[in-house]
Amino acid sequence: MVLAAARAVFAERGLDQSLLPGTATVERPRNPEHGDYASTLALQLAKRAGVPPRELAGALAERLAGARGIRSVEIAGPGFLNIRLEAAAAGELARVVVQAGKEYGHSRALAGQRLNLEFVSANPTGPIHLGGVRWAAVGDALARLLRAAGAQVTTEYYFNDAGAQIERFAASLLAAARGEPTPEGGYGGAYVGEIAAKVVEKHPDVLAMDAGAALEMFRVEGVALMLGEIKSSLADFGVHFDTYFSEKTLHERGELDAALARLRAEGHVYESEGATWLRTTDFGDDKDRVLRKSNGEWTYFAADCAYYLDKRERGADRVVIMLGADHHGYIGRMRAMVACFGDDPDRCLEILIGQLVNLVNEGVPVRMSKRAGTVVTLEDLVDAIGVDAARYALARYSSDSPIDIDIELWTRSTRDNPVYYVQYVAARTAGVARNAAEVGLHRGEADAFRPELLAHPKEHELLKALGEFPGVVTTAAELREPHRVARYLEDLAGAYHRFYDNCRILPQGDEEISDLHRARLWLNDATRTVIANGLGLLGVSAPERM
Repeated sequence: MVLAAARAVFAERGLDQSLLPGTATVERPRNPEHGDYASTLALQLAKRAGVPPRELAGALAERLAGARGIRSVEIAGPGFLNIRLEAAAAGELARVVVQAGKEYGHSRALAGQRLNLEFVSANPTGPIHLGGVRWAAVGDALARLLRAAGAQVTTEYYFNDAGAQIERFAASLLAAARGEPTPEGGYGGAYVGEIAAKVVEKHPDVLAMDAGAALEMFRVEGVALMLGEIKSSLADFGVHFDTYFSEKTLHERGELDAALARLRAEGHVYESEGATWLRTTDFGDDKDRVLRKSNGEWTYFAADCAYYLDKRERGADRVVIMLGADHHGYIGRMRAMVACFGDDPDRCLEILIGQLVNLVNEGVPVRMSKRAGTVVTLEDLVDAIGVDAARYALARYSSDSPIDIDIELWTRSTRDNPVYYVQYVAARTAGVARNAAEVGLHRGEADAFRPELLAHPKEHELLKALGEFPGVVTTAAELREPHRVARYLEDLAGAYHRFYDNCRILPQGDEEISDLHRARLWLNDATRTVIANGLGLLGVSAPERM
C-alpha cells in the first residue's frame, strides 16, 4: 500500500518512476505510540526526487489515509510515516491465523535453496554428551525453520566408523568382556561393559576366537549397538535424521580416490616427503593439509574432502555443518578445501560453531554421568528436566553463547520457567476453547466474524504480536537463530496474559453470547495456533492441559 501510494504521488507530480524501489520496507515501531507500522520511504526518495522529505511524506500520507483499513497516517520528525490501522483491519488477522492453521508462519522466502544440514555427528564410541545434545535441539529446530521458510533440507548424521578411535573402542569392549582394565587411551564408563555383554550374549564364542577375529567382532557389533543406542536416544528426544552417513562407505566405494583425482585435476595436489598434500594455503589456510600419509593411510581431512564432494553430488547447493566449540580451527581448512574443488565457500559452505553447555543443580555443576562416567549425556539431561524443557532450554539461547541449564529452574511450575510460561498459554487457550464449547459459545462461520469489535488496546497488542510471527520465522531461518522463536513466544505469552486479564472471553452468569464473545474466541484460538506452531518449530509440545 505504501509503494502504491508512492507510485500514485510520483505519477501525479511527474517524478521519475525509476527511482521507486521494487519493495518498500514497513516496520513495527518499538514504541506503540508511534502507530502500528512505520515507513521511511519518503526519507529514502526525497533527495533523489528533488522534493523536501516532509512534503513528500505529506503527499504519501494523504494518499495512504484514504486507503482501505488505514485509520490514520502521521508525519513524524523529518519525514517518517506512522500508520495506524482500523480495528477491523487489525482484527482480520485472527481469521487469517485460524484459517491458515498449521501453515501460519510458513513462507516461500527460502524457496529454491537446497541445503544439507549436518549436526550432532557424535562418534559411535559412546552416548551423546551435553554439547552434542545442544546441536540436536538447535539443529533439529533449524531444520524445521528452514523448511517452514521454503528451503529443501536434508538432515544428516555423519558417523566415524573408520579410524583409530573405533579401534580403541573395539579394544575397550574386548577388555571389558575379558574383565581386563581399560586399555590406554580407551573408553571407560558402565556403557562399555553393557555393550560388551550384549556382544558376548549375541556371539557366545567371541571370547574363544583369536585376538584379531575377536577384536573385529567387537568392532562391527559394538559400533552397530552404539549407533543403535544413539539413534534411539535421538528419537526419544524427537530428533530424526534423513540420512545416517557412514565414513566407512567413503573408503569402500572409492570416494576418497575420486575426491583426490578431482582435486588433482583442479591443480591443487602435490607430493612431498612421500605424502600427498592439498595446497590449501592458496586459499587462506594457515598450512597445507595432508590427504594421504607416507605409509599410504588416508587422513581424516581426506575423508572430509570426499564427504563434502558426496554431499554436493547428491544435490546440495549449500553444505551446512554444525560443530562444537573446539572446532574453530576447522573453518579455515574447510573453506580452503571447498575452494580447491572449484566451489565458492561463501555460497557452498556454512559452518556454525556452538558454545559449551553446563548442567547445574542447586548452583553446582553436574560433571559426571551415571552411565558414561566422564560426561553428562542426553539421557542425563532428559532425566533431569524432561524432553520439552531440555529442547526449549537448549534452543532458547544464541548458539554462540555458553549456557548453564539450572535443573531447579527448568523443573519449576512457575512463570519464571520459560517453557512452563509458554506452554501454560498453550494449555490456557485450549482450556478456554473447551469451556466456551460447554456454555455454547462457538466461533461461528468465518463470514460472521466481526473483527472490528476487537478494539481494546490489549486485543490490539495481541493482534500485533500474532502478526509478527511469520517475520520471526523467516528471520530465524535466514540467520540460523532458532532462539528468536523462543523469545518471540515468551513475548506472545505475555501479550496473551494481558489480553486475558483485561478482556473477558466467556459470558458470565445469564449473560447472552454476543458477537464480541465470538470475536474474542477467534483471537484466543488464533493465539493457540501460533503458540502451537512456534513450539512445534522448536520440537516442543503444546499441551492442552497442564
